[in-house]
Amino acid sequence: MGINNWPQGERPREKLLQKGASALSDAELLAIFLRTGVSGKSAVDLARELVSRFGNLTALFAASQKDFCEIHGMGQAKYVQLQAVLEMSRRALREEMSAGDALNSPGAVRDYLQLLLRGREQEVFMVIFLDSQHRVMAAEEMFHGTLTQTSVYPREVVKRALHHNTAAVILAHNHPSGVAEPSQSDRVLTDALKQALALVDVRVLDHFIVAGAGCLSFAERGMI
Repeated sequence: MGINNWPQGERPREKLLQKGASALSDAELLAIFLRTGVSGKSAVDLARELVSRFGNLTALFAASQKDFCEIHGMGQAKYVQLQAVLEMSRRALREEMSAGDALNSPGAVRDYLQLLLRGREQEVFMVIFLDSQHRVMAAEEMFHGTLTQTSVYPREVVKRALHHNTAAVILAHNHPSGVAEPSQSDRVLTDALKQALALVDVRVLDHFIVAGAGCLSFAERGMI
């Protein structure tokens, strides 16, 4: 039975208008994005199949174009639309994070980092550059691959900090394993960056590790 034949209070769009977006399941939210289903499947059925196929929304959002388009009913146009929605979300969160003191907007910083780094198949190391008022000046992905003290070059981070005339930075990277607990290499790397940046009077305010649904803060753990 098509969604149009459902009781009005159970239709995703009507439900959102009545109860708000937070009241909808992942599949219902995705169904609104999809708008239509395919032969024999409603938009909600198709959305449930997508979530089941990839495991969760995070994995779906991180899916390659090839993997996404292999699903019956999906195609390049839907993939492009999804990527556009994700990028708008990232930019909106970055604007929120940049509007004031980043330290006074920890939720926005976490949300931005999670949307940017969660679900990535390889490790990504990024730096958020802040001015003296802790306002965001730039956010850059600087290194990719297996991250160690030797693969993340402190001198390159220092060069970018000087380029932006930075007063402080927030470091971040992801753990594709899904385990947010910092490794010994993470601790050594953080200390090396703190020492290198201190030479040019730039403070390291925090280092976040994004893994699975979590986002660990070194500052909150007392490790900065």
